[in-house]
Formats: sequence, structure tokens, C-alpha cells
Amino acid sequence: MAGTPNLGERVHLLGSPVDVVEMDEAVARCRAAIDSRGYLQHMSVNAAKLVAMRTDDELRESVEACGLVTADGQSVVWAARLLGTRLPERVAGIDLMHRMLAEANAHGYRVYFLGAKPEVLEAAIANLRERLPNLIVAGSQHGYFRDEETDEVAAAIRRSRADILFVAMSSPRKEHFLGRLGRDLGAPFTMGVGGSVDVVAGVTTRAPVPLQRAGLEWLYRMLQEPARLGPRYLKTNFRFIRMVFAEMATRRSSGPDGAAASAPAGAAAKRAPSDPPR
Repeated sequence: MAGTPNLGERVHLLGSPVDVVEMDEAVARCRAAIDSRGYLQHMSVNAAKLVAMRTDDELRESVEACGLVTADGQSVVWAARLLGTRLPERVAGIDLMHRMLAEANAHGYRVYFLGAKPEVLEAAIANLRERLPNLIVAGSQHGYFRDEETDEVAAAIRRSRADILFVAMSSPRKEHFLGRLGRDLGAPFTMGVGGSVDVVAGVTTRAPVPLQRAGLEWLYRMLQEPARLGPRYLKTNFRFIRMVFAEMATRRSSGPDGAAASAPAGAAAKRAPSDPPR
């Protein structure tokens, strides 16, 4: 029978930490980091990221260092259940981004956007300003900068005095960027948002809610860009399924203690705190 860990605990799933939180708890943690001027990085994990973490050590270390890690894909929620842990719900990165934008609009948090194409970023910010008239955009920078310009980009973010940094670059570039520089950028809350800015700009559309709940958001996205995403998604999904079944077989062969990898790892795993105020 699947176990139900306490809300706020951290479990480990297929080599990745995952925090057992609902959306409201995730938002509360993000706001607490901003209000205390500490540091919290959010990371959302989906099937593709769990697969990539097996071969990308820097990506794995970046995820492990995050103060808040949530299940982005419905497939992760289902895999956790198959492996003995019930997560309360999926906390998708795009949904958390929209919640934090609403919080910024309501409480005056300064927001910085990094990533996407210049015209996409401009359209996204224009749409957000129309929907959220009190939103303070501290600055923005498209994602097509050269490696040698990274220090200049980081300095611009620090000068902006942003409270929230959204990084709309592809994986693993955004994870590597935040893993190396996140704590030095001055923003108390950072998160990677990938292609979410494209959705806000209207360049791509998000899957209808029934498809999201059915775990088929990946298929909807693939059908929008079949040539680019098709081979990658199919290969990643196959590897993810193999990982889940391999873990299930390992746990069956190891007996009653086989579920340990998905259970909270001692008292230290109960909650991953954000950094103290600076």
C-alpha cells in the first residue's frame, strides 16, 4: 500500500528529492523567502528531468541543492504512487509561476525575466502588464546571450533589485545557470520556467485541463512541434518507464525495506529550509 508522508516532508523519488506540498504551501514558502530576504530556488521535476539527472551530474547537484522541488508532471505523481509514496498533487512550474506573478502584483514584488527570444519576451511582458496592472517588472534579458556575456547579465540582475527571478531558458541550461549563480544574483526567490514564457506570449498554447489531468500534456506539446519534440519525448518517456519498472523490481527483491528510497530520509528530510535572511 502506498504511504502518505506528511505535508512539508521531503521524499526521494528515482534519484531526485521531491517536496510533499500542495500549491498553497509552495506559494507560502516562496513568499516567506522573499519577505525574509533569504534565498529559495524552486525546481520542478518531470519525467525528462529525472531521466537527464541520471547522466548529468551538474543537473543532479543543482536539483539536490534546491530548497523547493515539486512534481511538475502528472507522470511523476503516478510514478511516486507506484513506488510507494502518495504526493498530494502536482505542482506544475507554470502554475506556480502564475501564482507568484499574482502575488507580485498584489504585494509589490519586483520581477525579472531572463530567457526566451527577444520578441517573445517583449510580448509576454506586454500581456502580463495588461492582465496585472500593478506588476513591477524590474528588468528583462532575452536568453540568447553568449557565455562570455554571463557576468554582465548577472550584474544586470543584481542591479535590478529583483525579488523574483524567472529563468525562461531550456534545460539543462537554466538549471546550470541558477546552480552556479543563483545565490549571488540578489533575488530571494528564483525559479526556472522553461517554455512558460512562450505560453504567456501566446506563441504556444497549453494543453486543455483534461489532457493535463490525464498526463498527456507532453503529447499536446509534441503535436505542436512534432519534428523537434517527437523523437526526444518518445525516447525520454521510454527511458522513464524503464526507470520506474526497474525501481519497482529492485524494491520487490529487497523486501520490506525496499521502499526506503521514497520515504523521508530521517529528520533532515522533513523539510528543506530556505537560506536564512541575508
